[in-house]
Amino acid sequence: MSARLTWIAELPAWARWAAYAAIGVFVLTLVQGFDDTDRLTAVSSSQSMLRWGVPILLAGLGGLFSERAGVVNIGLEGMMILGTWFGAWGAINYGAWWGLAAGLIGGGLGGLVHAVATVQFGVDHIISGVVINVGALGVARFLSSEVFTGYAGGSITQSPRVPGVGQFTFPVLAGGDIGGWSSPDVLGWFGDRGWFFVSDVANVSKGLVTEVSFVTLIALALVPFSTWLLWRTRFGLRLRICGERPEAGEAQGVNVYLYKYIGVLISGALAGLAGAFIVSPELSGIYNEGQTTGRGFIGLAALIFGNWRPLGVLRGALLFGYVFGLGLRDLGGTASHSLLLVNAIALLGIAVWAYSRGNRNNAGLAGMLCVLTTIWYLTSDTVPDWWVNILPYVVVLVVLAFFSQRLRMPAADGQRYRKGES
Repeated sequence: MSARLTWIAELPAWARWAAYAAIGVFVLTLVQGFDDTDRLTAVSSSQSMLRWGVPILLAGLGGLFSERAGVVNIGLEGMMILGTWFGAWGAINYGAWWGLAAGLIGGGLGGLVHAVATVQFGVDHIISGVVINVGALGVARFLSSEVFTGYAGGSITQSPRVPGVGQFTFPVLAGGDIGGWSSPDVLGWFGDRGWFFVSDVANVSKGLVTEVSFVTLIALALVPFSTWLLWRTRFGLRLRICGERPEAGEAQGVNVYLYKYIGVLISGALAGLAGAFIVSPELSGIYNEGQTTGRGFIGLAALIFGNWRPLGVLRGALLFGYVFGLGLRDLGGTASHSLLLVNAIALLGIAVWAYSRGNRNNAGLAGMLCVLTTIWYLTSDTVPDWWVNILPYVVVLVVLAFFSQRLRMPAADGQRYRKGES
């Protein structure tokens, strides 16, 4: 590849991803000029991206710990469902923070069931995950019939209102308070100027630092913490060897069963925390049956998209959260329609990248998809509602189709392990 195409890759990691983010905002700025919308780079859009990305991020990080330990966890959806019910119950009875703890424990119980089935008894990981997903729906409904039906405003399918843990606006950047004094709003000032690209960057940035839930701050902090824990500690090394070469870990005296249990329990707990966040006022403020709507599976999609790395999971979660948040607020469908052109530009970039690598087949396929997407954009005014819901899976399919050689799942992921067997 020529130096013109590799200069970004040679930057330090923080500068590289800042450059990618700037390029993304620049593309959004250009595209929204073709449609009568300013939603693509609005403050509310980046706020929604962060808010809806948190449960996906937590579920994805949960899947990361489980699969790094060698256990596939498609039961994340069920563990998230348990987290929604226990999170709502705990918050209603004991307060918002105890609700988060209850959701974490509820998801952890689902993780314990999965660990016992897969690690202890050698049940197929996929079968166990499916059973947990189905069983969690039944458990949540039964508990609602026994508990929430006795609460004012509750029923067999929903809870009363759930309290939240509160939000934080960063002073100076977005006009937050400092000791009762309203600080300046620097990003808002730049956003109000209407300058091309500069104001768009300011608006997107302001959405990321305005009315941020304390749970969001915790979830974002878990990304560097998970990286440190998994790649810089003895615990992380032992956990990862269980997902790569468990027999080698056994030969070194590692208790493989214990670390697999720990990985799956952490996985369930994080998925439960994601469920507790969904029922908090930051998203819904109430428990409703079926409100996870497949976000546990989207967390798995973010895990694959992120190549089983915490920072990659964060990128996938923000991308999918952006699509969901934009679709929910886009009543006229104009902004979601503009995303078609963004998709076409992305496919064009993939085609150029594949061609520069000498991969003519991938370049041709990406180019054809680019043309089809462009035609769809030019011949329509809006997109159907289902497009926003399936777009995360489409993104994962594109990643698998064009970047599969760069993806590397743990070598022993999903394999049945028995002590003493090679």
